[in-house]
Amino acid sequence: MPLTVSNNSAVASASYYLDKNQKALQHSIKKLASGKRIIAPNEDPGTLSVVMKLNASVQRLKGAKNNVQNGISFVEVQDGILETVGRIVSRMAELKGMATQDPMKSSQDIESYNNEFVDLQKQLRDINKSTFNGVSLFANYAGDKDTVDLSKATKFKDDNTLDNVIEIYTSSEGSSGTKISLYRSALLSALTISSGASIANAQVWSQGYTAASGSTAATFGLFADDAETNIISLGTTGLSMGVFEQAVANIAYLRAQASGGMSRLNFAADSLSSMETNMRAAIGRIEDVDIAEESANLAKFSILTQAAAAMVAQANTTNDVALMLLR
Repeated sequence: MPLTVSNNSAVASASYYLDKNQKALQHSIKKLASGKRIIAPNEDPGTLSVVMKLNASVQRLKGAKNNVQNGISFVEVQDGILETVGRIVSRMAELKGMATQDPMKSSQDIESYNNEFVDLQKQLRDINKSTFNGVSLFANYAGDKDTVDLSKATKFKDDNTLDNVIEIYTSSEGSSGTKISLYRSALLSALTISSGASIANAQVWSQGYTAASGSTAATFGLFADDAETNIISLGTTGLSMGVFEQAVANIAYLRAQASGGMSRLNFAADSLSSMETNMRAAIGRIEDVDIAEESANLAKFSILTQAAAAMVAQANTTNDVALMLLR
């Protein structure tokens, strides 16, 4: 092999490998520093696209989980109020019995009971207006979500299309995916009883509306409407004990309906958590770097870089040999 100075192929070759090993070493360092197997889109565009879509789905799942948890809170608050309403109705039934069935009570005693009875009626009316973060807890009129039809009062049961419905999406697909429908309890309807109605097919309405069209059944309630004179006119003597029994049964049904919604929400929350966990695991299998493998690559390219640098220095010594010949 001739000895030359202007073209030193050994230096060029060693420099090429030094540059190549340095790039590989820097790439390995970036992978270990980021924890990602793909750090540039040109490495694997298809896989990068899959990872981006999965990450977007995970973010949507997190939003769905928050909605479900808020739905559980909504139902819990609603159920707590219904429990209070049940105690109020039981107390009103007790007052009814003490005011009308005890021969030892004077007219003044009866009036004392009646005052408390009327106050409890007003409290029930006010409870129906309760809200949760500005959202009504109880249905007053038939309608879909918050769009109400003021021409109809809310039906107690058997026809869910007449309830105010809250829909909660339980997947990453939004409205095109699975969802749970919650119903605002028809509290006023549960406290307004049509005579002769049973729990199975009660035509129970609120806000002073009568029973279904064409029905001649009389309507009784723990209060008639928002007019205070009507509330007072009912009192302890204006209602039969059967009205209280039916009202308690209706409240029990509403609590069961709420607990059913809570059960569905809890199952949805568990499903969303499991789905999010599995999707995160899938993302990890796709994009996470193998630390053991990449650490080995880091050591290898570090050694090769140092070796290539040493060979560049060694190749440059051939120029010294040429100079010796020229002396």
